[in-house]
Amino acid sequence: MPRRLAAILAADIVGYSKAMAADEAGTLARLKAHRAELFEPAVAKHNGRIIKLMGDGTLVEFSSVVDAVECAIAIQSALAAVSDAMELRIGINLGDVIVDDDDVYGDGVNVAARLEVLAPQGGICVSDMVYQNIQTKLVAEFEDGGAQTLKNISKPVCTWRWLPDTANPQGLGTGPAHAKSTENQPERAAIAVLPLDNMSGDPDQEYFSDGISEDIITELSRFRELFVIARNSSFSYKGRSVKVQEIGRDLGVSYVVEGSVRKAGNRVRITVQLIEAASGNHVWAERYDRELQDIFDLQDEITQAIVALLPVRLHGDRIASVRHKASENLTAYDCYLHGRWLYDKSSGQNPKALDLLDKALEIDPGCAHAHAYIARAHAYSIYTVNPTGADPLAAAQQSTEQALAKGEGDPFIHATAGYVYIFSGSHELADRHSAKALLLNPNDIFAMLARGYVLAYLGEYDAGVAQLTQALRHDPHYPDYFHELLAEACYMQRNYEQAVDIYNRWQNPPLHMYVPLAVNYAQLGRMDEAKAAIAQFEDKRPDHADFTNYAVTHVRMCRRPEDADHWLEGYRKVGFAV
Repeated sequence: MPRRLAAILAADIVGYSKAMAADEAGTLARLKAHRAELFEPAVAKHNGRIIKLMGDGTLVEFSSVVDAVECAIAIQSALAAVSDAMELRIGINLGDVIVDDDDVYGDGVNVAARLEVLAPQGGICVSDMVYQNIQTKLVAEFEDGGAQTLKNISKPVCTWRWLPDTANPQGLGTGPAHAKSTENQPERAAIAVLPLDNMSGDPDQEYFSDGISEDIITELSRFRELFVIARNSSFSYKGRSVKVQEIGRDLGVSYVVEGSVRKAGNRVRITVQLIEAASGNHVWAERYDRELQDIFDLQDEITQAIVALLPVRLHGDRIASVRHKASENLTAYDCYLHGRWLYDKSSGQNPKALDLLDKALEIDPGCAHAHAYIARAHAYSIYTVNPTGADPLAAAQQSTEQALAKGEGDPFIHATAGYVYIFSGSHELADRHSAKALLLNPNDIFAMLARGYVLAYLGEYDAGVAQLTQALRHDPHYPDYFHELLAEACYMQRNYEQAVDIYNRWQNPPLHMYVPLAVNYAQLGRMDEAKAAIAQFEDKRPDHADFTNYAVTHVRMCRRPEDADHWLEGYRKVGFAV
């Protein structure tokens, strides 16, 4: 049966059975009137589809999660303004659903129904997946409902609750949704750090200014109170003259950080500005002239200044508690930054990147991030037609173990371990480390991606696709290689049309990508397109390249035998003897 990602709204009337017992005819008449005059018009206005009516309950499907929440708020706000109105509870979830004729099934629906029960009278309860997707798009105050154990749902679900605001009965607008925890936590500010300009007069120093920018992003993202846009989206504005108001609208952020780096000898000058995106007003600006040896303390000082000026008002001791530097040795740090810069530009396929990362480790064997990037390069090379050595998987595992030994509390390290262990077929380790990465820092783009990818290969396709989709909100201008993660998860989900669409968005795909594209075409019965994709692969494949490792890796990654057979079936359909 076909599947699709949908926002599901479940609504139920409070005290309906008691009202029916007291006045059956009158209660039924009021129910019909409310549906015809209020509920159904609101659903139609917000592009929803009523799936079924179940006595006093209603199930509605939306293709947009923003539409779903706007519809729910509009309904509850309207009901709150009517003195004798029936009160509703509404639950909303974003998840994968199975489509059967005009009905939908699956955990995406079940979670929505369970959330409805948790909603306050006259209010709304949404899953964290919903909240993360609407928080920068709607003005509506949500309260943190904590993680809830739902009946027949295997894992706890983080929840958020909304009640009508008497000062703003409509509860809607064009800005971000505000989060209010049960401990009266302040709102979660959304921020983007643009790449700092290289003012050194030497293009070869670009890696240094980019590296400092990335490290500031990493440090800010460790604070759960902040919603930090990922590096790839922030860096999409590199070298472009774009107004901060446009960047704010494009990325859905309230604040933008910009500035420059000038490195000369053993001195560094960094200028930084914090700007309110909507108005373009400068909240704060500072210039730092320091010895290069002070660079680590300087990063902390900049991070602390930014955080202190945002609504979260964190304390200085929090800055120290989350500090994780790649290396305290300046020469090793410089090699690491340069190697990471080349790695990012080539997805780990530049040999010089590995050389520089190795050099960083020669100087400082404790540079955990260098170990992690080396592990990633070896692991991903298994997928390509150019493996990094005779046994890249063994090399990836060795580097992962070294990274874990040096960086136990680092989300990037655990995310890397999640990737490497799923590549090796160590499913329990992959599950454990990818989950820990997300626990350590829910803002970390690598943690979100690793968790989604691992979940898909563990057989939890819907959760994997949902997690990967959430990750893309943190990185609206995500790089092409993100396509591969989501497309594979969609194949695991048997959503071949979506996988084909994702692969075809890739502007300059690597050679190996044409094989899974062909497999998806074959599963759809579009054999002419499948053959064309394989022809492109075979035409450009080096003589020495062996595709067997690629196929074996996919099979090894699957925890469920039926998923491994699913990949083998696809390969055989396009003519590979595996």
